Amino acid sequence: MTADDRMWSHINPNVPTIARVYDYWLGGKDNFAVDRELAERFVQADPMAVVGVRSNRAFLRRAVRFLAGDAGIRQFLDIGTGIPTANNTHEVAQSIDPACRVVYVDNDPMVLAHARALLTSVTGPTDYVDADARDTATILAGAADTLDFGRPVAVMLVGLLHCIPDADDPYRVVADLMAAVPPGSYLAISHPASDIHAGAMAEGAAMMNKALPVPVTFRPYERVVPFFDGLELLEPGVVPTTQWRPDPGADTTPLPGWVGVARKAAAPASPAAA
Repeated sequence: MTADDRMWSHINPNVPTIARVYDYWLGGKDNFAVDRELAERFVQADPMAVVGVRSNRAFLRRAVRFLAGDAGIRQFLDIGTGIPTANNTHEVAQSIDPACRVVYVDNDPMVLAHARALLTSVTGPTDYVDADARDTATILAGAADTLDFGRPVAVMLVGLLHCIPDADDPYRVVADLMAAVPPGSYLAISHPASDIHAGAMAEGAAMMNKALPVPVTFRPYERVVPFFDGLELLEPGVVPTTQWRPDPGADTTPLPGWVGVARKAAAPASPAAA
C-alpha cells in the first residue's frame, strides 16, 4: 500500500468533517453526502452561512496580499489550511513574489491527500506539515525545514481557532506560535462570531457539535481580541470579516466573523542596555 493509499484509507465518508463542510460551501467537490447534509442544515439555521464562509476566504486573500505586498513578508505559516480552493496562501503570496516561502499545516486526511496536487502550482518553497493545530512543537519543527525562524513570518490562523475548545487553551496555542517567530512577524486571525447573528450562530454551532467528531466554539468579540495580546493590532482593529480593508465598492454588511491582523514589535530595550 502506498502512502497515498494509506492516507485515503483514513477518510471516513460516513462522518462529516469541518474541512469538507467548508469545501462544499466554497463550491468544491471534495465532500460527501454526509458533509453536504450538515452544510445544508446549517444554512437553514443561518442563510448567510455560505456568504460568510466566502467572505472569510476573501479576507485571507486580502490579508496575504497586504502581508506580502505592503508589509514585505516573505514567509507564511498557514495553520488549518483546509481543502485547497482558489486564492490559496501560496498563490496570492507568490503572485507578488515568486520566492515567498509557505508552509501549510493540517491533520484532516482529505486535506493531506490533496496536498501533492496543490503543490504543483507553487513557484517558491512550499510544504505541508501533518499535525494537530494544538501541537505547536511538531508544527514549528516541521515548518523549520522550509521557513527561517530568524526572519519574520506571517502566522495565518484563518477559520481555525473555533476548532480548538476552551479546555485546550487556544490562547496558549497562539502565544506559543508567536513566541517562536521574531519581531516584525505578523498574526492574521479569522474566527466565527457568536455575537453577530447570535441566534442563528448558536443554533448552527449546536447542530455541528451533534454531528462533528471535533466540537466547534464560536466566540464573541471580547474573547477574540485577547488572541492579539502583546501584539500591535493594525487598523481597523478586530472587525467583522467584510470590514477589514475591503476592496473598493465591496459590500461591508457585517457577517458573523471577527478578523484582525497584528504585528509583533521588537522587545523594549532593558535599562542596562540603554
